[in-house]
Formats: sequence, structure tokens, C-alpha cells
Amino acid sequence: MTKVYTGGCLCGFIRIRALSPRNPHTCSCSLCQKHTGAHSVGWVEFDALDVQWTGKGGKPATWRSSEFSSRAFCPRCGSSIGAIDDAPTVALLTGCFDDAVDAVFTSTDNACLGSV
Repeated sequence: MTKVYTGGCLCGFIRIRALSPRNPHTCSCSLCQKHTGAHSVGWVEFDALDVQWTGKGGKPATWRSSEFSSRAFCPRCGSSIGAIDDAPTVALLTGCFDDAVDAVFTSTDNACLGSV
């Protein structure tokens, strides 16, 4: 049986149900720092078809941050959720999951150090 990962924003308006996580990593680039207000953040990627937006808010609001991706956030409480790429990938911040300490989210790989 496939494990289901659930999570959402601070107010619960945006809720996530996701399957088959891959590529857990951290990032400390200036875009990630400004998106979250943290020095370094944890990410985990999913195929877009494996992510369902289950809360009353549906899909999160987005802001176009690069040529290939948009940053996702809750339009009600402002919580950072992740990034929705043009490729069929949704990268979610590990802190938005209900069980954010799940071992599958653990990584020592830092995807990009420095600024973008």
C-alpha cells in the first residue's frame, strides 16, 4: 500500500494529499530565503499527478518566480507551500506536512547554495 502524505497551510484553507515523494533536498538560495523567510529550507518533489489539493481553498495562489516555476502560498494566511513547476513537478516545503519529520523528507543534499 502506498503511503499518503498530508499537510497544508497554517490556517487549513489549503490542504495537500500527496503520494510517491522524491528528491528531498534543502536550498539556501535567495529566492527560497525570500519565499520562506528562512536561511535554508527543506523541499520534497512529487509528480503533479500525485498531488491533490483537498482543502476548501483548492490550489494555492502562485507568483511567477522564474522562467520555469511559480511559488505557491495560501491566499488567506500567506503560508508558503512550495513551488509549482511548468514541468509536471510540484515541489513542496517539508514544513507544511502534518508529519514533517518523516524520514523520507530527510536529506543532506543542498540543491543550491548562494544566491540566484
